[in-house]
Amino acid sequence: MKALSIPVLLVIFWASLPAGFCDTDPQDVAALQSLMRGWQNFPSSWKASNDPCGAQWDGITCNNGRVTSMRLSSINLEGTISSSIGQLSELVYLDLSSNSRLSGPLPTSIGNLKQLTTLILVGCSFTGGIPQELGNLVQLSFLALNSNKFTGRIPASIGLLTNLFWLDLAQLSGPIPISSTTSPGLDLLIHTKHFHFNKNQLTGTLNGLFSSSMRLEHMIIVTTLFTFIRLFDNNQLSGSIPAELGSITSLQIIRLDRNRFTGAVPTNISNLVNLNGLNFADNQLSGTMPDLSALTKLNAIDLSNNSFDPSVLPAWFLELKTLTSIDIASGGLYGQVPNRIFTLPELQQVILSNNAFNGTLDMTGNISQHLQRVNLLNNRIVEANITQGYNRTLVLVGNPVCLDSEFSSSRFCSIQQDSIIPNVTSITKCGSTSCSSDQSLNPANCGCAYPYMGTIFFRSLLFADLTNNEHFQQLETGLWTELGLQAGSVFLSDISFTSDDYLQVKVRMFPSTGTSFNVSEVTRIGSELSSQAYKPPPGFGPYFFVADPYAHFAGEDDSGKPKISTGAVAGIAVACGLVLTALTSWAIFSFLQKRRTEELSGQTNPFASWGIAQKDRGGAPQLKGARLFSFDELNTCTNNFAENNEIGSGGYGKVYKGILADGTSVAIKRAEYGSKQGALEFKNEIELLSRVHHKNLVSLIGFCYEQGEQMLVYEYVSNGTLRQNLQARGIYLDWKKRLRIALGSARGLAYLHELANPPIIHRDVKSTNILLDDNFKAKVADFGLSKLVADTEKGHVSTQVKGTLGYLDPEYYMTQQLSEKSDVPTCTALALSC
Repeated sequence: MKALSIPVLLVIFWASLPAGFCDTDPQDVAALQSLMRGWQNFPSSWKASNDPCGAQWDGITCNNGRVTSMRLSSINLEGTISSSIGQLSELVYLDLSSNSRLSGPLPTSIGNLKQLTTLILVGCSFTGGIPQELGNLVQLSFLALNSNKFTGRIPASIGLLTNLFWLDLAQLSGPIPISSTTSPGLDLLIHTKHFHFNKNQLTGTLNGLFSSSMRLEHMIIVTTLFTFIRLFDNNQLSGSIPAELGSITSLQIIRLDRNRFTGAVPTNISNLVNLNGLNFADNQLSGTMPDLSALTKLNAIDLSNNSFDPSVLPAWFLELKTLTSIDIASGGLYGQVPNRIFTLPELQQVILSNNAFNGTLDMTGNISQHLQRVNLLNNRIVEANITQGYNRTLVLVGNPVCLDSEFSSSRFCSIQQDSIIPNVTSITKCGSTSCSSDQSLNPANCGCAYPYMGTIFFRSLLFADLTNNEHFQQLETGLWTELGLQAGSVFLSDISFTSDDYLQVKVRMFPSTGTSFNVSEVTRIGSELSSQAYKPPPGFGPYFFVADPYAHFAGEDDSGKPKISTGAVAGIAVACGLVLTALTSWAIFSFLQKRRTEELSGQTNPFASWGIAQKDRGGAPQLKGARLFSFDELNTCTNNFAENNEIGSGGYGKVYKGILADGTSVAIKRAEYGSKQGALEFKNEIELLSRVHHKNLVSLIGFCYEQGEQMLVYEYVSNGTLRQNLQARGIYLDWKKRLRIALGSARGLAYLHELANPPIIHRDVKSTNILLDDNFKAKVADFGLSKLVADTEKGHVSTQVKGTLGYLDPEYYMTQQLSEKSDVPTCTALALSC
């Protein structure tokens, strides 16, 4: 045991002072200390004082000695919320967003925070039901609980929150509660402008949710960029679309897609004259296609994949001059595609696939200069007149015109890739500057720094052309301007659509000075994004932000402890005598314990063996994010490695599903005796896995090297392997899903080849090593045969051939020369139809 440092002794000293020395109310101090005991990675400033208000703890704001605000977004908090949070009775603002390891149930005592106006828990891992006690928070105006692991129903008591302006819930099931004589319901929320219930499993109908009293309130209250938003996509809602919806004339965006709505679209939908975005896709709507000619502000419309009566393309489409995107795939349309539709001045995208259009396609004349994509896949078009020099996307595959020998060789008769999204911020001016793996190049000054990163999800985009830099330049400029950052210090990347038609944009934000943000800067930026204080440029629509945890805070020494402040120095002088006595006592105690500690370290420290033998020299693994698990921990979470927890096996050993103490599901790969590696090889593999992080790679959570065991602990990927889904499970994967899986796998491999330092070659790409998550996103797994490849002039390394026969690159097999090309997955490897 080491002697305690001076800062630690100061904590002991200040903790012993009477309450009169503290500026903070004792009840609030006790509540925060209880929260600290349940958390890891809380701000280091909390360790230096027992007085949150007087010492100005990071993330804590006070008024007259009472804690009124906790803004702790994106600081990598881990643990659960203590029920003592209910003691912070003057708390007005609570933001714990983007702390993905903050888990467990939400305590019912949160209902005691009667002064709370803002509650933001986006991007955490809270489980269980949403407590009914939230209905006690009558001052609440902003409630965002999406991107967690909540289950169960929407509490009816939320209907009592009559001051609510923003309501965002996800992962819930059951019907939407409607008020009755005995129970409140969400129809009472007449002031709520934003209902975001997308990506739930909600059932039932929307009948009764939109009352006539809503209309007047929403017409006169305009306090945000979007007057009124309704997002109900990706649920299991059924019944008809309620006619009451047409009475809310201030409505600007509505998404009801990917549900089970039936019947005709209400005719009074034409009353929504302020509507910018309308999405009714993937339902079972029938009857006549609605007349939207009065919606002169409409930008994007999607009516695809319904059961409307067969008809020609309605003439009113040709009069909506503001349209940027039209999608009526599988809409029962026939006749000739009118030439005028391609001349709409703002039009960027037309999707009319899987209809019965016939005759001649005429794309000549004054075609809109913004038009980037026309998809007429699987129609009955027999001729096509295309403006000479037209070089944008046009898909005519599946039409008779592509059987014409003169036209069949045209690129329009093949599936074309959309244009590559250009980089928005240019870093070419920085030359060949490179940074370490955990830093990035700051485009504002070409220096290396630790960026604050996250992903913005835009849930209803009002434009379709992602190749237009202007949109994203405005987004970048708005971010650094509104968030108070240095001009040019925001970098956007990985711009793409998700399977839910959300636009996701990876954002890197860099500090204005130095190489790191401090805690207060990170929590401020995270809170402004999660609370919607930042307003995106027109066209991007409503969004939510999920940040990556930030771990390189400025103002801390190498051990992660805060530098000693002036106040601390004064405290040392006052407490000098006490500290000296305590130091002497602890020094004697430490000396007596030293030998016993050294004797036990070889038994209790699983790293002790690394570095003893010559072949194992090098010390313990240098980890980046992975943690050490004891054998007992993993034995417990798998029920003694019970057979019913076994989810796979291979040459390495068996794989078990386990549930950690915090509720996290993991996959534990346990080596069998004959396949165990030497300590040095196992150490190298851990170091390799702990430093690669990508959405298309399975993440290493930790490992165990104890009692002769070699175990790797990975994130649990729920949908198993690609091979299982194609064969054993029998889940149908259509071509679109398979293509996404192939692209996701390729992105993971590209990361290993191009962004890992040094590059990594997988060497065993096959369908059993591609895992699929809940959304069928591909994650490359099993790096047991991976090879680190330093840059060489040859472009390859000579090595013994390893891998699975039938999946090996033939050139690698014959030449024994390993290169990045050796990882290019074949159709056989990914079990895709060639």
